[in-house]
Amino acid sequence: MPVAAKKVRVAVVGASGYSGEELVRLLLAHPHVELCALTSRQYAGKPLSQVLPWFAGHPAAKSLRFTDSTPEHLMASASVVFLALPHGVAAEFARPLLDGGCKVIDLSADFRLRSADVYQQFYGQAHPAPDLLAEAVYGLPEVHAAAIRNARLVASPGCYPTSVLLPLLPLLREGLVKPTGIIATSLSGVSGAGRKAELPYLFVECNESARPYSVPRHRHLSEMEQELSAAAGLPVLMQFTPHLIPMSRGILTTLHLAPAQHFNTELEMAELAARITRCYHNAYEHAPFVRLLCGDALPDTKQVARTNFLDLAWRLDPRTGRLLVMSAIDNIVKGAGGQAVQSLNLICGFEETAGLL
Repeated sequence: MPVAAKKVRVAVVGASGYSGEELVRLLLAHPHVELCALTSRQYAGKPLSQVLPWFAGHPAAKSLRFTDSTPEHLMASASVVFLALPHGVAAEFARPLLDGGCKVIDLSADFRLRSADVYQQFYGQAHPAPDLLAEAVYGLPEVHAAAIRNARLVASPGCYPTSVLLPLLPLLREGLVKPTGIIATSLSGVSGAGRKAELPYLFVECNESARPYSVPRHRHLSEMEQELSAAAGLPVLMQFTPHLIPMSRGILTTLHLAPAQHFNTELEMAELAARITRCYHNAYEHAPFVRLLCGDALPDTKQVARTNFLDLAWRLDPRTGRLLVMSAIDNIVKGAGGQAVQSLNLICGFEETAGLL
């Protein structure tokens, strides 16, 4: 009989939050992974089946317990470590883990930005490990797959940036839209705020209510503008307005864009539409988790819930001369845990879809 390939041993630091919980779900089902360590200061010593009862039927739930582990303990247990921690805290784990030979996939904002000054401007504190910023790879697999494969440190993107960048980057790279006047509006489920008991996120406050927040400068603007500027080859500023809506998970984003060339006739509009179609086809023809919707279909959060897909559609408006691009993702899967596992697959040489379909 053939000998089964040795599984990659992985750990999740901060496994009791929404992103960490999603990582646990995906990694327990991953065919090439052994989940060997879970950490949580709050639940240290408690079994997985008690803290997250929906995993009680899984064989691993009998032996897995939450610990308050040190980086040294994690190094001895795993070769790849996911950090599902708040910004500022993740960097404290990343450095010793990297020094100990682990690969690190960070779901916080600590390594997404290339500039320590921009980090301080948007996150209100000095960067805890500025010397690691140049090494970190921005973990958008559809864009940076080659770099992720060779990375020691992957900075997994935020959920809002994922919903904005995947629809917009190809258009900017091809010069199909102007890099000025970009407006993005996003609607997010409450889980995007994390698992915390704060007044704005209580059921009574959120239910039957919708509201904008972090206006006019959400923290995720920093990484969006960084990546858009790289694609456009010049500094890009954009207007971004996030909204909290009364559902558990999901993000729906609408981009309002100015085409680089005006279209005044039906023929010009048809030619531009064909160029946009070719642009997206070339960018995502081989991307397993980007679905380009056809016909009258428009993105719907229900269709991507608990999946690693991003659904994308676009429309040209002949009345205003603008291009509308819409996307939907699950903020905890494609916007967090699922995208991080996608990077794990690239790092380890697995099929990109392993554990995600």
